[in-house]
Amino acid sequence: MKKHGFLLFILLLVGGACKNDSLIRPGDPIDVAYNKAMSLYENEKYGDAAEAFEIVSRMGRGTDYSKNSQYYLAESYFKSGRYLLAASEYERYISYYPRDERREEADFKRALSFYEQSPRYRLDQEPTRRAIQLFQLFNNNYPNSERVIESAQKIDDLRNKLAKKSYESAEFYARTEMYKAATIYYDLTIDQYPESKWAEVALVDLIAIYNTYAENSVEEKQPERYQKAIETYEKFLQLFPNSELRAKAETERDKAEIGLNKVNQGIALSN
Repeated sequence: MKKHGFLLFILLLVGGACKNDSLIRPGDPIDVAYNKAMSLYENEKYGDAAEAFEIVSRMGRGTDYSKNSQYYLAESYFKSGRYLLAASEYERYISYYPRDERREEADFKRALSFYEQSPRYRLDQEPTRRAIQLFQLFNNNYPNSERVIESAQKIDDLRNKLAKKSYESAEFYARTEMYKAATIYYDLTIDQYPESKWAEVALVDLIAIYNTYAENSVEEKQPERYQKAIETYEKFLQLFPNSELRAKAETERDKAEIGLNKVNQGIALSN
C-alpha cells in the first residue's frame, strides 16, 4: 500500500510539473510565451489559452505576437462558449487592427457571439438586436463574402424571434381584454416584421380583435372598429393572397360586415 501511495505521489508531482511547464512563467521570452499559449489553444485547453494569450498581448504590445494573441484570445473565449467575453475581445481586436487580413473573420465572429447570446423570446432581446445590427453591417461591408448567405439566415432567425415576442405581447393583451393594446402590438408585428411567419397570423388575429373590440365598444365607436377589421382583411389579401388562413380571415371579414351593417341600421333608425 505504501509503495502504491508513493507511486501515486510521484505521478501527481510529474503531472503537476508538466502542467507548470505548459504555462507561462515569469521571465519567459515573448516567443516562448506565445508558443506556450498556442500549444494550449491547439490542445483545446481554451481557458488556460485565454489567460496565456492575454499575458502575451500585454507583453508584446506593438508586435505581431500581441496582434495574434489578441485574435486568439477572442477565439479562445468563443470556442469555450464564453460569448460575452468573446464579443468584447473581437471588438478590441477590430479596434486595434482594422486592416488586418483576419478582419472579415473577426467581424463575423463578433456578430455570431451576440447571436449565441440571444435568449429565449420571452426575455430581454438586446443581444438579439445587436446581433442583427452586426450581421447587417457585415453583409454591407462584405457583399461578396461566402458568409453572406449564413449571415442572412441568422438575421431571419433573429427577426422571427423578435416577431414572435411582439406577437405574444399582442396575444397577452387580447387574452386580458386590453383590446387597444392588442391592436397596437399586432400592427407592430405586421409592420416591423412583414417577412416573418408571425405577420400572416397577426393579420388574421387583428381582424378578429377589431371585431371583438367593436362588440365591446359603445355604439358610436363600433362603425370605426368594424371598418378597421374590413380594411385589415384587404391588407391581408394583398400580402397573403394564397394563405391557408384565408378562410378564417374571410369568416372574420363577414362578421365585421354584418356587424357594421347592423350598427349603421340602428343608427339610421335612431335618427
